[in-house]
This record gives sequence, C-alpha cells and structure tokens, in this order.
Amino acid sequence: MATKTITLEIDAYEKLRAAKHRGESFTEVVRRAVWEHTPATGSALREHFHRGGSGVSGKYLDALEEAAAHDPHPEDPWA
Repeated sequence: MATKTITLEIDAYEKLRAAKHRGESFTEVVRRAVWEHTPATGSALREHFHRGGSGVSGKYLDALEEAAAHDPHPEDPWA
C-alpha cells in the first residue's frame, strides 16, 4: 500500500499520539477519527486570533457576528 509522509506541529502530534491505542498505527487512529462539521462562528474565529492568529480586531469580529445573526438563510439558495 502506498504511503504519504506528513509534517505536524508538536501539539497536533501529541493529540494524535494521545488518541493512539496500544498496538494501533497512526493510520488506524486517523481512520477512526470523528471530524467536527460545525460551521465557523465569529466567536470561534476571535478565539483563534486571540491565540496568535491574524490581526483582525475583536470589534470587527463582533460586527460580523451581529450581522450574521440578522441575515436569514434564503429558502432557495439557488434563486
């Protein structure tokens, strides 16, 4: 079977290693992983930025979140 080498930052590697069971390969860990499919929110993005992300201000992110709260989803997104 073909393989692919990847690079992980230390914190990501530690999370992967902590999820690994005795005798289990990293491939098996990744295959049984459950990935979140939740949409990003302004507050999650703000938290990311406060942890060292880009320089977008909290005020700007608050304004985006407020605007999104008052922007209903269209009944037919293709119309």
